[in-house]
Amino acid sequence: MVRLLLTLMTALTLVGCAGLQRVDNTVQSYARWATPAGTTATGPARVPAAPQRYRFERLLSQRDSATADGQDRLEAMARQALEPRGWTLAASDADARWTVQVTASTVRVGRDPWNDPWDGWRFRGHIVAGNGHVFFAPMFGFPMESPSYQRQVALLIREAASGRVVYETRADHESRWNSTPALWQAMVEAALRDFPAPPDGPRQVTVELPR
Repeated sequence: MVRLLLTLMTALTLVGCAGLQRVDNTVQSYARWATPAGTTATGPARVPAAPQRYRFERLLSQRDSATADGQDRLEAMARQALEPRGWTLAASDADARWTVQVTASTVRVGRDPWNDPWDGWRFRGHIVAGNGHVFFAPMFGFPMESPSYQRQVALLIREAASGRVVYETRADHESRWNSTPALWQAMVEAALRDFPAPPDGPRQVTVELPR
């Protein structure tokens, strides 16, 4: 009996570890590419065809030594997401037709443990075996705060020559997962979904990651 219970517990553990992790994002994008000659400002936009070259642009705060390393990693993620779409980093600033600015933010939000029974008094237990008997020993945990994290990734694309904003997109995600490079990469990918001709209005974009 004990061997059977241990086998079942192992199987459940393997099932829980397998599969994909879903990163659900709320994405909002705006495109204002140059309009063709002879059309009005509200006419059909001319979406730039690949290949295109760009350079990264940073805010003053992103150039600070305390944040430069993190910004390097964030821009590397944006570069990885843009390359399959035919946008590559220019060899020099003079060769760049566009500038790309990437920002990311995290806000820790504490949740009331009493609003969710699984975050407060948790019902737990363990299997006890002895004298030929097997039984389940229930346990109750103490209420603990289970924080959530609101994260956002945003990209702003400008025409290098004029500084005119031509594309803006952001991805918002909330979860209790710890910050990982894979999570941020998934958010960057979500923000650039449907680039460079996104649909109007907010949309839900899910990126699946292996656990």
